[in-house]
Amino acid sequence: MKTVFNTKFNNYILISLLGLILYVPFLGSVHLFDWDEINFAESAREMLVTSNFLDVQINYEIFWEKPPLFIWLQALSMRIFGVNEFAARLPNALVGIATLLVLFGIGKKLFNEKFGWIWLSSYALSVLSFLYFKSGIIDPLFNLFIFLGIYQFILFSQEDGSKWYRTGFSAFFIGLGILTKGPVALLLFLLTAFIYMIFRKKYKKFLDFKIIIWYITILSIVGGFWFILQYINGNAHILQDFIIYQIRLFQTKDAGHGGFLFYHFVIVLIGLFPISIWALSGMKTVVDESVARQNFHFWMKILLWVVLILFTIVKTKIVHYSSMAYFPVTFFGSYFLYYWLDDRKIFTKWMKISLAGIALLFTLAIVSLPIIGINAKKIIASGIIKDSFANANLGAAVSWTGAEISIGIIFILALFIGLFNIKKKVLQIIVIFGATLFFTYTTMVWIVPKIEAYSQRTAIDFYEEIASENAYVTTFGFKSYAHLFYAKKPVPTNLNHNNIDWLLNENTEQNVYVVTKNIKAKEFENSHPNFKKLYEKNGFVFYKKNQLSQP
Repeated sequence: MKTVFNTKFNNYILISLLGLILYVPFLGSVHLFDWDEINFAESAREMLVTSNFLDVQINYEIFWEKPPLFIWLQALSMRIFGVNEFAARLPNALVGIATLLVLFGIGKKLFNEKFGWIWLSSYALSVLSFLYFKSGIIDPLFNLFIFLGIYQFILFSQEDGSKWYRTGFSAFFIGLGILTKGPVALLLFLLTAFIYMIFRKKYKKFLDFKIIIWYITILSIVGGFWFILQYINGNAHILQDFIIYQIRLFQTKDAGHGGFLFYHFVIVLIGLFPISIWALSGMKTVVDESVARQNFHFWMKILLWVVLILFTIVKTKIVHYSSMAYFPVTFFGSYFLYYWLDDRKIFTKWMKISLAGIALLFTLAIVSLPIIGINAKKIIASGIIKDSFANANLGAAVSWTGAEISIGIIFILALFIGLFNIKKKVLQIIVIFGATLFFTYTTMVWIVPKIEAYSQRTAIDFYEEIASENAYVTTFGFKSYAHLFYAKKPVPTNLNHNNIDWLLNENTEQNVYVVTKNIKAKEFENSHPNFKKLYEKNGFVFYKKNQLSQP
């Protein structure tokens, strides 16, 4: 028994411990960021406040944009650890550990333990995929379910195990993906499987009528049960609104989140440093590769292109939309490293120059921040920045010592040593990944809180100050969820609580606070003279209307 435990479980225990060390510390060190992080956390908070776990709500009204699975996990975490940043982000830290375990298990099955360790390290230590699990967004869980669903279907295509078992689990995981974020889970799976079927001519196997009925049945039970419950409870309109929203994301730049055509290609290439550069070479298989590895490699290539092309078509451009690409990209990068260590691939000069170039970009960015911060007054006075809100943000009292520059200096020196001075391959990989982890972790702990102080902390401090007061709080001229979460809005007793016209213009039984930006302040004051200006700070302007005041 001891031998079995050692051989089968020691690696998984070690990976879990490493995941805890990587992902759990400092989860609560900075406020949640508008919009997505606060959006989902607020929905979880409102679940706890109302004890209504069926409906996803924002501002105590039905929020039809997202299904509830991830928000249920956040609500559970908040029940245990309290309503705070740590609890909101903890589910993703645990999802990160699960992801590393999955990658090791698949890598071990497909290659060996060595590949498993390379793959999980590539995912854990590249920049965006690391930060991914320190956040409170839905996508880490969503993408893990999609990947597991596709992987089970890959095994089905290879006749690895019972076809009913494999397709059943594939449908189960895709169903969980739908329950996490919506039908994009099914769309990504269907597009990937369809393209594979066309290229590999698997028509008879994939179009087996009994398998299709079995798949749809499991998918409908798992992915559709919450939607069915909503329909039974008379909320059929939620389903309609949900579908319309999903279509709108493809057709419009939702919430102003637009971007250039190859936005996601650039995000993945630069954001998944350093593994993305190695992945370019890893997209080509080695000679005499096994059939199973060739097949998995082909699936990953299809998945990568499906994600990049699909979200290039989608008008809304947000960084994490293409995060499903992290799985194939880290696989290809690990594939290169595995065979480079085996002397079957070459770490070429162009790859080293590309890694050095991206590292320089990161270094310049991190070095420039303290320089800008220390010289903020001079920059504002120069008139270089034309946006008055940005100027006022920059005027926030943020303490920069100049020592922050050391992050960039240590990072670039370590990386250049790893790239150009170390000859031993394993040590070279360790130094490059180690330098990247140092850069990402220190930036997250030391720099991100300072950036947050410029962007939103002034408003959040205000919300926290009035949280104990029974008052209405809203924003004017910009969209935010921060006032709901940080002012801890209670269950409303007045049906007009979300009627902006009533809040701004009519008599109210509670005080009303309004937060706007300096670029909208004059407009607000001219249209709502019944509000008294409290103060202006760092670009935000705060107003109050006393209860039962006259319009």
